[in-house]
Amino acid sequence: MSELLNIYTMNGIRLNNRVVMAPMTRSRAYDLIPTDSMVTYYRQRATAGLIVSEGSPVSMEGRGQAYTPGIYTDEQIEGWKKVTEAVHAQGGKIFIQLWHVGRSSHIAHQPDGQAPVSSVSRVAEGCTTHIPGDNCQSVRVFHSQPRALATDEVPRVTQDFVRAAKNAIEAGFDGVEIHAANGYIFEQFINGGLNDRTDRYGGTIANRLRFTLETVDAVSAAIGSHLTGIRIAPFGRLQDMHGFDDEQDTWLSLGIELRRRHLAYVHLSDQESLGAQAIPAGFLTKFRKAYEGTLIVAGSYTQARAEMALREGVADLIAFGRPFIANPDLVKRMKNGWPMAVPDKDTFYTGRDAGYIDYPTYHVD
Repeated sequence: MSELLNIYTMNGIRLNNRVVMAPMTRSRAYDLIPTDSMVTYYRQRATAGLIVSEGSPVSMEGRGQAYTPGIYTDEQIEGWKKVTEAVHAQGGKIFIQLWHVGRSSHIAHQPDGQAPVSSVSRVAEGCTTHIPGDNCQSVRVFHSQPRALATDEVPRVTQDFVRAAKNAIEAGFDGVEIHAANGYIFEQFINGGLNDRTDRYGGTIANRLRFTLETVDAVSAAIGSHLTGIRIAPFGRLQDMHGFDDEQDTWLSLGIELRRRHLAYVHLSDQESLGAQAIPAGFLTKFRKAYEGTLIVAGSYTQARAEMALREGVADLIAFGRPFIANPDLVKRMKNGWPMAVPDKDTFYTGRDAGYIDYPTYHVD
């Protein structure tokens, strides 16, 4: 019997299986509004138990990549409605990932060319992003110099997430995932190797977690904790993140705090698959004890590894990223033992429909 393909109830939300389509930036929203091709893309993959959309900026300030669809204008809400309707028509469930990249940005993305914001004014050394270029192509550039948010500005960013969450529910999403991984704005506050603030958002573990938890609480109050998830990447090193002395205690403390909030889920990402440091051996078991709600894990899982993780009880749902790019019928292929197609890396973030919605489903001869 396959645990992976079994029905699962996620804090009141019934999922057809335990397969999650992980959030993946695809950079196809050339005017920052979801497109008809995006409707097709998500509809093709709606047999996943849960889809988590690509990161959707909560504001202009939150942007950091070219051609990413936002969730802060009426036009974007209307565009996303077409996506959610298409997924629901196929019997699927979809959460939107709410995104603010903080310092991982460039002035070309910012309102009036202003500096990106962060916990500190330190640039992410050697890190790059993409800005719009000619003919819907993108140009790789180094991150711009950020500025540190003033203490009284931090709640403003939290309110951007609240507005985006309300917009997401209006657009028909089944819930939201707060993106607190990959070196973006929340991790820029959580990480003790970067955050050297001396106000209520810096110093102790409780202070460094404050912004994240205030945002989780505000979003939960606005739309319901059962519709609120969060993605984290313990020991993450992307976007010039570094280790720090109380790193394990920080993440386990966050797990304990999130357990008390009865969220839809926590989505834990192991960045080894992205070329970064792996989560240390044994940490996942410790986190599982600290956080007792629905746990999604991601990180280059095969079907076999996913089944093992479920049987061992270290996770409730398993997220797959790149396999969903080339296999829109991934769940059906898993069920039948059919071979997996390999995605074209050259079209992950470029092009229009090629490498996006033209991957075929598997046909039996």
